[in-house]
Amino acid sequence: MIDLDYLAFLENILTENRKSNFLKVLENRTKHFTVAVEDVFQMHNTSAVMRSCEVFGIQELNVIEQRFGKRIDKEIALGAQKWVDINRFDSVSGCLTDLKNKGYQIIATTPHEKDSLLEDFDITKPSALFFGTEKEGLSQEIMDNADGFLKIPMVGFTESLNISVSAAIIIQSLTNRLRRSDIKWQLSEEEILIKRLDWAKNSIKDIKRIEARYYQDNPGI
Repeated sequence: MIDLDYLAFLENILTENRKSNFLKVLENRTKHFTVAVEDVFQMHNTSAVMRSCEVFGIQELNVIEQRFGKRIDKEIALGAQKWVDINRFDSVSGCLTDLKNKGYQIIATTPHEKDSLLEDFDITKPSALFFGTEKEGLSQEIMDNADGFLKIPMVGFTESLNISVSAAIIIQSLTNRLRRSDIKWQLSEEEILIKRLDWAKNSIKDIKRIEARYYQDNPGI
């Protein structure tokens, strides 16, 4: 349950322009699609995918770190880590189970399957879009558990794209179609309040001191 008084307290510290921008951005945020990246060794690629999620309105990014420990490359992300929720998993099975329990169908992006071209993909179902590395692609475990496959049409000699490029193309295409549809893809009112609170906290320097002061002035909350 969101403490609306605390939210109002924090937002009162922000400028009107920043609060207005939060609301405008949240109008275009969605969890209808989510993105997952598997064991991407080069962390700048994961960071670039996160940036694409933020730019095109995907609220959650799932990162599987079964083989390689990594951190978000802040220079590539350019602040996107403040606005996108990162769900970390140390196993493929853990990520698959979590996303399936949330109601997502598992969609493997791969140039080698003919299940669906990008423009023909059914956007009506909540979908988790899985991306692997350019060299190795997705693991067999994800391929075996996929509910469908998705690929970008290509007409050149090259058979694959860098993961960050593939993700940007697919995310932009699908979210653009989603916003033109009649599907209820927006965040719920509760989810919007949660993000307003998170983003306010991420925007305020010395938030721990300010938070402590609020609860000191409001005992019993």
